[in-house]
Amino acid sequence: MSTHAKRERLLLADLLESSGPEAPTLCHGWTARDLAAHVVVRERRADAAGGLLIKPLAARLERVQAEFAAKPYEELIQLLRTGPPRFSPYALKQLDEAANTVEFFVHAEDVRRAQPDWTPRLPDPVFADALWKRLERMARVLGRKSPVGLVLRRPDGRTAVARRGAPVVTVTGEPTELTVFTFGRQEAAKVELDGDKEAVAKVLDAKLGV
Repeated sequence: MSTHAKRERLLLADLLESSGPEAPTLCHGWTARDLAAHVVVRERRADAAGGLLIKPLAARLERVQAEFAAKPYEELIQLLRTGPPRFSPYALKQLDEAANTVEFFVHAEDVRRAQPDWTPRLPDPVFADALWKRLERMARVLGRKSPVGLVLRRPDGRTAVARRGAPVVTVTGEPTELTVFTFGRQEAAKVELDGDKEAVAKVLDAKLGV
């Protein structure tokens, strides 16, 4: 049975393949090749991926990621598409779904939204609810660096508090757009922001995300 993570994995692979290795992305100034290398290293090289969170390991991660980026682009895409090796923790279906659904979705949007003629994905209600559940759980972490109060709101009125405080900025949009916004891609998200003009500007400049 297909999972959200598996579907997003294949979509990301397709987008990276069709965009080409030198295409821009929204992620850290990386090209599509850099982004592909990052995703593959994250799930295939646990010995290096710790550098994402642990500063002393960052140099090793950078070195290993550069080695993968030097591989033929088609090989990188195939490694992503086929999924993690059996010994990887991500080979466990539950962990793959929990850890990769949002990861692959956000990076797919990094590729898609860096193109001048990008269009939003048609909302899938089941996937939207899956993203919303993750946003509800992660809201405080994603919004912890907001300098003002931050509330996430779906068009149907459901809300999640990402940061307590005053003044408050309310960000309204579909769960797909709220996910893009709270993972630090504020300018690329199709949302409405309500609040004091100065507070809104601070939220747009804030380093949101994990």
